[in-house]
Amino acid sequence: MPKILIVDDSPTEVHKLTNILAKHGHQVIVAQSGELGVSLAKREMPDVILMDIVMPGMNGFQATRQLTKNKDTSHIPVVMVTTKDQETDRMWGTRQGAKAYLTKPVTEQQLLNTIGELV
Repeated sequence: MPKILIVDDSPTEVHKLTNILAKHGHQVIVAQSGELGVSLAKREMPDVILMDIVMPGMNGFQATRQLTKNKDTSHIPVVMVTTKDQETDRMWGTRQGAKAYLTKPVTEQQLLNTIGELV
């Protein structure tokens, strides 16, 4: 099963996403910040990254840009998973290199379908 990196500073959201993914046999790695997410992605080479946008320090847009512009991590699909639901946010996420954009609260089926399409 795919290895999924969750980059989110909300313990509640991390818990929810981890439970869904673990129930379906995915290996889950967690980073609580954009900086840590970039570092873990380089070290762990996950199959998919679920990226929150609003985080202290490096936000999800910045982290996604770093990952998609780096030759070592550019092949890893990034899915923005966020409460930001404006069309401009969605467009900006895509411009940074995100392959998909999900708005919280994410349903189990949305999450699994999106990961399935990208892996």
